[in-house]
Amino acid sequence: MAEPLANVARVDGLGMIAIRADLARSGDAIAEAAGLAIPLTTRIVTDGDRALGWMSPDELLLVLPGADLASALTALRDALTGEHALVVDLSDARAVFDVTGPHAGDVIAKLSPANLDAMPGDGLRRSRAAQVAAAFWRIDGGFRVIGFRSTADYLGLVLRNAAIPGSGLAPR
Repeated sequence: MAEPLANVARVDGLGMIAIRADLARSGDAIAEAAGLAIPLTTRIVTDGDRALGWMSPDELLLVLPGADLASALTALRDALTGEHALVVDLSDARAVFDVTGPHAGDVIAKLSPANLDAMPGDGLRRSRAAQVAAAFWRIDGGFRVIGFRSTADYLGLVLRNAAIPGSGLAPR
């Protein structure tokens, strides 16, 4: 049997925290509490098993091991005391997939209008995967894809279908 274009694996056990605040005003406090620098617009900063991604002009997403979630929530809320800010646990509201292998980019390209060739190595793209909202960024060997938990079955299905053996994109 032929190999799929990429491996698609559901990733469980991650914590995800949405941080909404005036980043110009509170960025230093957020960076210190998160343990990561504030990313540039449409970028993601990673350090081992933690990532801090730019989601919008006033929103960041912190992705970390689930075991670190409670302490990170406390640190961020303490750091933003007195600021007009929101720190909320989104872990159960999101589904995460890793798409890895030599043709992982082809799998993403089949489902999203994003130009992966123009996406920098530290880029984070909010787009869609087929008919659902998704965000993705590069990881070692491929991409991490995040979507809404309510669309997890569909998202996993379209990712796996886009990786079917023999379905590669035509050479560019």
